[in-house]
Amino acid sequence: MPDITDPLPAEIAADLAELRTELDRVIPAKALDKNLLIATWNIRNFGSLTEKWVSGPKDSPKRDFHAARCISEIISRFDVVALQEVRSNLQALRQILRVLPPYWGLILTDATRGALGNQERMAFLFDTRKVLLSGLACELVIPPEQLEHIADDNLRRQFARTPYAVGFRCLDKYFTLVSLHIIWGASPQERIAELKAIANWLEDWSKDKYAWDHNLIALGDFNIEKEADPLFQAFTSTGLGVPAELRQAARSIFDTPGQRVNKYFDQIAWFQGEGKGHPLDLDYINGGNFDFTKAGMNSRHMDLETLSWFLSDHLPLWVEFSVRT
Repeated sequence: MPDITDPLPAEIAADLAELRTELDRVIPAKALDKNLLIATWNIRNFGSLTEKWVSGPKDSPKRDFHAARCISEIISRFDVVALQEVRSNLQALRQILRVLPPYWGLILTDATRGALGNQERMAFLFDTRKVLLSGLACELVIPPEQLEHIADDNLRRQFARTPYAVGFRCLDKYFTLVSLHIIWGASPQERIAELKAIANWLEDWSKDKYAWDHNLIALGDFNIEKEADPLFQAFTSTGLGVPAELRQAARSIFDTPGQRVNKYFDQIAWFQGEGKGHPLDLDYINGGNFDFTKAGMNSRHMDLETLSWFLSDHLPLWVEFSVRT
């Protein structure tokens, strides 16, 4: 029986070499005393996988060792990665940890129960040569008193998938990442309520002088469809901002390169000093996405819909900060 740590079959080795070349071209190199690379990636239905190098038409799921090696290669280019849509079944995640170097760490939530939660977890993978846990890990829960407020844009129940906040340290820089996967399939008003609630929560947190850390970065799948719609306005209502490079970056593999971004689902945002929240004191350098449709599984000649079940329908987003003192 094949094992994911076995020597790569020739065609897969060639695909991964091509993927590494594309990653080298797009993603800044990791440098211990210079930069911090943070990414977010909703990996479609990230649960089980077929333990073969190449899954067949009758295999379920479609995701196989080839896809898992591509995912691990992409993750390895960053210092910390927030993952959404990790399922209760951790088979694929465990296999990826087997091929990542042993200095990679993991922290994740339990699976969210209930129909709206979709048995999903939030997870962070991080390179412990660059990034360490700072001590904080928590889920964001709305106080009962706030849920009782009657207003059109007020959240009337807890988050469908509870946001997960984890504190990290890179050299002398401390920061807290808050990973989200906003409700989907309900009315836009319900999504507005969740987005407004997280914006208010982060504003209050950033202004609390006794908080563990004030460098807050919200990232994940916000299920915002357009930049100019009420969902984006709710998300940015307390001063959270998205860097210009990400505003132009495609989120979905189904977006046409070079054209207007049609899906604005995924975000990385922080308070930038123009609103109510405490501004981030990390120095932003650059940001973007990584389009894995160009390299990684080209030998398989898949259409995009099929590829989305091997890798994802979402592209990873990333940002780079300076850690120079």
